[in-house]
Amino acid sequence: MKVKRAAKAGFCFGVKRALDMAERSVEISPAVSLGPLIHNQQVVKRLAERGIRVVNDLEEVRLEQALIIRSHGVAPLVYQGAENKGIHVVDATCPFVQKAQRLGAESAQLGQQVIVMGDKLHPEVQGILGWAGEHAIPIQTVEEAQELPFYPHLAVLAQTTQLAENFEGIVEELKLHTEDLTVHNTICNATAERQKAARELAEEVDVMVVVGGRNSANTQKLASICAERTQTYLIETAEELEDIWFRECSSSGLTAGASTPDWIIEEVYKKMSEMNEDEMDMASWDKSFQELHLGAQVAGKVVKITNDEIFVDIGWKSEGVIPIKELMASRKTRSEDIPSIGDEITAVVVRVENEAGYTVLSKRQADEKKAEGHLKKLIETKEEIQAKVVEIVKGGLVVDVGIRGFVPASQVQLGYVEDLNPFLGQTLRLRMLEFNPSKRKVVLSQKIILAEEQAIKRKSLFETLKEGDVVTGIVRRMADFGVFIDIGGIDGLLHVSDMAHTRIKHPSEILKIGEEIEVKVLKFEQQTGKLSLGLKQLKESPWMQAAANYPVGSIIEGSVVRIVTFGAFVQLEEGVDGLVHISQLADHRVNKVEDVLKVGDRVRAKVLDCKPEVKRISLSIREVTTDSAQADKDLAVALQSDNEPVTIGDTQ
Repeated sequence: MKVKRAAKAGFCFGVKRALDMAERSVEISPAVSLGPLIHNQQVVKRLAERGIRVVNDLEEVRLEQALIIRSHGVAPLVYQGAENKGIHVVDATCPFVQKAQRLGAESAQLGQQVIVMGDKLHPEVQGILGWAGEHAIPIQTVEEAQELPFYPHLAVLAQTTQLAENFEGIVEELKLHTEDLTVHNTICNATAERQKAARELAEEVDVMVVVGGRNSANTQKLASICAERTQTYLIETAEELEDIWFRECSSSGLTAGASTPDWIIEEVYKKMSEMNEDEMDMASWDKSFQELHLGAQVAGKVVKITNDEIFVDIGWKSEGVIPIKELMASRKTRSEDIPSIGDEITAVVVRVENEAGYTVLSKRQADEKKAEGHLKKLIETKEEIQAKVVEIVKGGLVVDVGIRGFVPASQVQLGYVEDLNPFLGQTLRLRMLEFNPSKRKVVLSQKIILAEEQAIKRKSLFETLKEGDVVTGIVRRMADFGVFIDIGGIDGLLHVSDMAHTRIKHPSEILKIGEEIEVKVLKFEQQTGKLSLGLKQLKESPWMQAAANYPVGSIIEGSVVRIVTFGAFVQLEEGVDGLVHISQLADHRVNKVEDVLKVGDRVRAKVLDCKPEVKRISLSIREVTTDSAQADKDLAVALQSDNEPVTIGDTQ
């Protein structure tokens, strides 16, 4: 087997500089590093043997010890804390990282909202955020950028090990969130060159080996780049190499992360070169057994179930075991997702043998491999699929599409979704937005499908809707002046004055968000899309019977509901008010209505005029009083006449 090395691999300038500074420091005085100096366990162990211990807090540092700031850098508060304690600082921060810190601080001082692209848990990003101020925002994906609001002034910079193409995608998205975007490309040139060399080599060979710390961001990115092009294995030392990886391989490639020293790279290269084809002769392999190696796919029958694991008979000396977290896409496994004894399961080997002698398997990874081909087609065909929501996470929903799929909150429905919890367990109609097999990244949208359907309905409505139609709609938004009704792709305004024949102060008195109602089309302008709706127009106006119910000259009783400068309105029934003019309040001059009446008073009045066509009834309290007084006077006269003595004339 031919082994090829990448043109650029191993220590970068910043890491080498940090190690040199650390070794010089420990020769002068005792020294400690704040966190592991670099992301490589073997190097950290060697430094410990030379006396450079790792600490995680300033409280662990003694005054006689020098404090080494690692290449990732730290926030300003760390320098201030060390100065306050009198601790000598050896600043080994990578110059490229220092540049990013400076640009972040300068942008914040200029009043720009600072966006830092990178892993928010990575020490380098945490340090940059410290320099950029408390309002700085870390993001890592375009989806996170899409969730950002609009800012007048934005500045964006990147973790030095980020992929250039990812940074470019985020920059393009941020342009939609501001009118003033300052772009600081702080990605290290050495990182870009190392990634380019790894990409080119991976396209030439059958297998790639990436050497470096598994918790190293730049090493993980190298492995991701290579895995998109060929079979790739990430290791930390030569001892992890397995012959079976190269069994049918004619050429292999080797690259290493920025935290990998030359001596580890040499050990890996030597062992790969010594692997001969004859060592991998399969003549003696027992064909009756399934191959057990990292990444192999095996089938078996469930023989035992515990709270944490599923045991599967795969035909070897011991069973395979599937941890519950490796059962399916969701991180929260429900009882209905657990298989039964005797069920057949296909899984992928993730560890040939653990401490207990069991082969560790992953059903989740097997499902992902099975789904990968189908999902690749879906991203091309844009075909609609259905998937169940298995988990609610920050910013969206997790659905099971064979792979753990993500539906951002902004892609669930047409409108804003405040509470995602009701969607748990629901089946969504989805379309693929993004699929990256190497990162197991699947982004989907239901909103796109709903928007397309709404557009079709909207077009149909525009062509058929006319004034006078009665339609069904849903209350979407509410304001003081009315509500907006969705009638299937078009929003129409139901003004508060068209809601009821009675007077209402606010739409919430009779309607609520999400309510389905029937309304009448009052006005529709096709060119502008302006739509006016009515609710009260579907009910008979109480004024239709007003002439019969309140004839001129009749006496009514009612309650005062409103007082104005020129009189008082009396409610005769719901939706019908009559006006008592100030001149008709009493048989004497009234200067202010409030001197005679107040809201809520019950009064008797005479109907002077009734005009239902203009919704007007004129009333008089004065005439009722006058009529009553005249009636009393007439009654008194009558009584007096009845009691008057009769005069009998003289009789002669």
